Amino acid sequence: MKVGLFLPHVGEHVTAENILYIATEAEKEGIDSVWVLDRLLWPIKPQTPYVASPDGSLPVVYQNVLDPLTTLTYVAAVTERISLGTSVIDMFFQNPVVLSKRVTTLDILSDGRALIGLGIGWSKDEFEASGIPYKDRGTRADEYLQVLKKIWTDDVVEFKGRFYNIPASKIGPKPVQKPHPPILLGGFSPKTFSRIVNYANGWIGVAGFGPLEQLEQVINGLKESARKADKDPSKVSIYMVSYPNVSESASSSSNQTRTPMTGTIEQIESDIEQIKAMGTDHIIFGHLFSSVGRDMKKMVEVTMQLAKFAK
Repeated sequence: MKVGLFLPHVGEHVTAENILYIATEAEKEGIDSVWVLDRLLWPIKPQTPYVASPDGSLPVVYQNVLDPLTTLTYVAAVTERISLGTSVIDMFFQNPVVLSKRVTTLDILSDGRALIGLGIGWSKDEFEASGIPYKDRGTRADEYLQVLKKIWTDDVVEFKGRFYNIPASKIGPKPVQKPHPPILLGGFSPKTFSRIVNYANGWIGVAGFGPLEQLEQVINGLKESARKADKDPSKVSIYMVSYPNVSESASSSSNQTRTPMTGTIEQIESDIEQIKAMGTDHIIFGHLFSSVGRDMKKMVEVTMQLAKFAK
């Protein structure tokens, strides 16, 4: 199982120096990938509650978020081997032609290291700010992904759809990776899984918001969707985001009630081994919401402690 790490491009500690440090140290230590997320707004009174917080507000760290693709392009210039991933970009907030060019630029300047995680978004405030209707997101996503793939693969690109139209055009250059950079989709619904099977290369899930057994059922459901579509389930890559919360001593509560990816290094080791056994190809550690994320050296140290259980 490969290992990834989120860059410090979110929160109070967003500096070029910190991003440079984490990117270069991660590559030096043999981490396989670095990742960024996407957030447009931190609404004062959100129209759509954030499901991971009791009051529906977004974490305070989301008040400061660098542009994901610009950040990765900067990192591409100071690294040589490490993969560069997005988890995830809300695709609708950029025209597909514009996003395709930005991804192609990253892929060319990094010599084929881009991993593109996309989502359909959930915040009505961000849709409102982008001038994109909130309804019909699934149908729009299906069309959007078709447009992206045509731009990246067709010599002459032409598309006439319900949401997007491109007159017959040359759109170049093409990405280094063939036929295109891996497309990964976030989400948990059956429609998301169908979209992955039809248009994408893999799934980005999240470990730690429920029992790992439930997560395994979701992965099995995705593989079953592939089988029903006569696709090889092994060709659907599984990427798993996790936000480990490491403590010095074990919780007094039983292991059965412990939240996954929390506890001592030994307890989290058990979780990582279970996640690996599910057929996960790539685990991504994020320290954006813990005290570890305030200390760049500690972030690398903890990641390397956890990474040895994934290999």
